[in-house]
Amino acid sequence: MQRARCYLLGETAVVLELEPPVTLASQKRIWRLTQRLADAPEVVEAIPGMNNITVVLRNPHALALDAIERLQRWWEESDALEPDGRVVEIPVVYGGEGGPDLSVVAAHCGLTEKQVVERHASVDYVVWFLGFQPGFPYLGGLAPELHTPRRAEPRLSVPAGTVAIGGEQTGIYPLASPGGWQLIGHTRTSLFTPGQEAPTLLRPGDTLRFIPQKEGVC
Repeated sequence: MQRARCYLLGETAVVLELEPPVTLASQKRIWRLTQRLADAPEVVEAIPGMNNITVVLRNPHALALDAIERLQRWWEESDALEPDGRVVEIPVVYGGEGGPDLSVVAAHCGLTEKQVVERHASVDYVVWFLGFQPGFPYLGGLAPELHTPRRAEPRLSVPAGTVAIGGEQTGIYPLASPGGWQLIGHTRTSLFTPGQEAPTLLRPGDTLRFIPQKEGVC
């Protein structure tokens, strides 16, 4: 079992953080712990991350030390959550104006642009967690031969719907924002729709497939 450490975060939260590596098995246990904490009356919110979970407390001054002890114990007792995940297909136009860094990724990986697209679209990715922006999916499963460092200088604006690679991960920007990932494609699929009962398209445990499209189709 991976060892975990708990610590205070600011004045209102505690964090349980696992030692490396990051694995899907660990994420499933984090999902289970998140589910368990959702029913705890002293918890305002439990936020799963990659190899960690942040717990916002209702009365942190009185409960922080007890929460740290309880989190540690619950982690040791937790099992994996096998979510009733959906399969979501995301149509993507790779390269061109929407994916200006496709050539950068290809050069870094020693592949052609076509090979990058084929490898990127050949995997069933798992949504490990949502973060950075509302609905931004951090996806597990990127082929090691596509791992590409982030840009040395982040862009001031990345369009909503941009598919990108950052280090060992791939994801999709739901909203326009600054960003330092390598931009390889674009989708018109909306990942975040404010005002809806379920505003995010994806949720942890979903399986995501990228479907290559020709320019003008997606």
